[in-house]
Amino acid sequence: MVAFGKKLKERHIQEWQGYYINYKLMKKKVKQYSNQIEAGVLDRRHVLKDFSRMLDYQIEKIVLFLLEQQGVLAKRIAGYNEQQGVLQEQPDISKMHQLREAYRDVGRDLLKLLFFVEMNAIGLRKILKKFDKRFGYKFTDYYVKTRANHPYSQLQQVFKHVGLGAVVGAVSRNLAELQDHPGSYLSIYDQPALPLQDSVIDSLKAAADRLTYSTNFLNFLGQHALIMQEDFPIPVDQEHDDQSYHFMSLLLNLGNTFLYMVNTYIIVPTADDYSMSLGAAATVCGVVIGAMAVAQVFSSVYFSAWSNKSYFKPLVFSSIALFAGNTMYALAYDLKSITILLIGRLFCGLGSARAVNRRYISDCVPLKIRMQASAGFVSASALGMACGPALAGLLQTNFKISKITFNQDTLPGWVMAFAWLMYLIWLCICFKEPARRLEENHVPQESTSNSVVDHTVLEKGPTQPLLLKSEEQKDGEDDQECDGSEEAIEESHKPANSIASAYRLLTPSVKVQLLIYFMLKYAMEILLSESSVVTTYYFHWSTGRVAIFLACLGLTVLPVNVVVGSYISNMFEDRQILLVSEIMVCVGILLSFQVLVPYSVPQYVVSGLIMFVSAEVLEGVNLSLLSRVMSSRLSRGTYNGGLLSTEAGTIARVIADGTITLAGYLGESRLLNVTLLPSLLICIGSIIATCLTYNSLY
Repeated sequence: MVAFGKKLKERHIQEWQGYYINYKLMKKKVKQYSNQIEAGVLDRRHVLKDFSRMLDYQIEKIVLFLLEQQGVLAKRIAGYNEQQGVLQEQPDISKMHQLREAYRDVGRDLLKLLFFVEMNAIGLRKILKKFDKRFGYKFTDYYVKTRANHPYSQLQQVFKHVGLGAVVGAVSRNLAELQDHPGSYLSIYDQPALPLQDSVIDSLKAAADRLTYSTNFLNFLGQHALIMQEDFPIPVDQEHDDQSYHFMSLLLNLGNTFLYMVNTYIIVPTADDYSMSLGAAATVCGVVIGAMAVAQVFSSVYFSAWSNKSYFKPLVFSSIALFAGNTMYALAYDLKSITILLIGRLFCGLGSARAVNRRYISDCVPLKIRMQASAGFVSASALGMACGPALAGLLQTNFKISKITFNQDTLPGWVMAFAWLMYLIWLCICFKEPARRLEENHVPQESTSNSVVDHTVLEKGPTQPLLLKSEEQKDGEDDQECDGSEEAIEESHKPANSIASAYRLLTPSVKVQLLIYFMLKYAMEILLSESSVVTTYYFHWSTGRVAIFLACLGLTVLPVNVVVGSYISNMFEDRQILLVSEIMVCVGILLSFQVLVPYSVPQYVVSGLIMFVSAEVLEGVNLSLLSRVMSSRLSRGTYNGGLLSTEAGTIARVIADGTITLAGYLGESRLLNVTLLPSLLICIGSIIATCLTYNSLY
């Protein structure tokens, strides 16, 4: 494993040696500050001022050199443009070929410059994170906030790559103009969007795509999925991504996500009626719905471990378990057995392969489309959540074939059993097991001359993301040199090997965010799972009306994420959105209580909508923050960040469903208020924890 400081030094372009961020010096400075503060020589304010000044100098050095190199490239392009104008008047094939090669050389030099920006951007973010970790202060947020939008900010040049886009566009346009295109077009912009057969253009386009970091909405949805990312890009070894990627397998993976969410929510509108038909109380629906979540607590762990060895076999097992579970769920009606009903739901939970779904996207989808795949994961989940109740609303019929009953209670089970059988057949025919890659990171061999940079490496290198979530990996050797063995162990790349060791890696802020995730899942489960009982008791709603209400709630997920990801997240800080969303969830819970006045449909619908939409906003922002601050050791292995968040949410659902059943013993008239009270207390607790945590950090 190679430390970042050593890797940065190895990849320096020799003639640009003096313009890279001095990462080693700044690490020594951080350690020096720590020793001086412990000795009482310096106070915190002096350290912050001095470190800010040092960062400003480093960034200014990088930016001035960047502008100088952009000017050099622009001047070369301008000269070649003049030659191209002459050749358009007097065509010369040999000179056009020479000019094309000249533009390619500019493109390769531009890729070197992009790689230069990448190395410095990662170095800057790593040293900021190291400072935060050493002093327990969110200096990164302060520094970025005060510099990012300042009229004299140099930071924009490093992280938003101002001006580089124009140079990329100029090189790509001129290379395209020099290609032979049939037809009498006036300019390159009149050409159809045809792929250009030029490796330099392909590399520049890929680099430009990575530099824009996709769109805000896709980025927001991708983080919502909490698919953990690896840290430092290894340019030479990225080809395996494209080789192992199989589009149909990705569709099957997303199909599993969609069907599982449909399976989860399709029974919600009829679970109370089904329980009563088997001689149980209506509130036993909490146990029926929650049985799936109980099994998922355990299935998430073994599926996560299984995904270390295979993706195909866990998905096959998931399909078989869900087929069997849904069949038992449907047969329980004719067998008149609540036990068979619950065992069927447990089997469905044992087939929960969401850990595999996340892991497949993280490991087998190329970096350039991983954010879109992550967004697809969230979208498939949201669509399944809406389709489940809507489908239940359509299954309002009653007939028998032989001795088997098909009605609104059993049809959800039969429909899902058939769907999983069809999925299993499709899976066996079309899924392609990806080649397993080694967990160890491959270190490219050093060039025999530091002054010579391999163009192949450069053309691939800048296509990797500059703004990465996990930034602590591969820092061991340099840490041993500068920070001693204690920090080297802390920064270890080794993944957690148990739930306990994973928990020990969680910082206080991460624990608070997991508490928030627990709270919102608890509140949402209470709202959804008891909706049928509550609306039947107070408003005498039919199954169809309950299904429409739940489907409408599910359909708000994607529009809400569009608004938050594209607009709100650009206007406010994540922590501000986080706190306001928590407060709005609390407001929704308070409005849901039945106090003195008769409980009305508008009160229930409006309060439920406020609670659900606020919880959706909160979930997206919370997981977005969580994906950025969680330890990089939780980005791989069985006990990863995705598993921890899944377990927190699943346990919340189990407790919520159990609360509904227990509260049912007090009578349906008290069910609403009794189940809302724990939601309110947990929500208030999470708000207090959020305020205390962020007040101590900022």
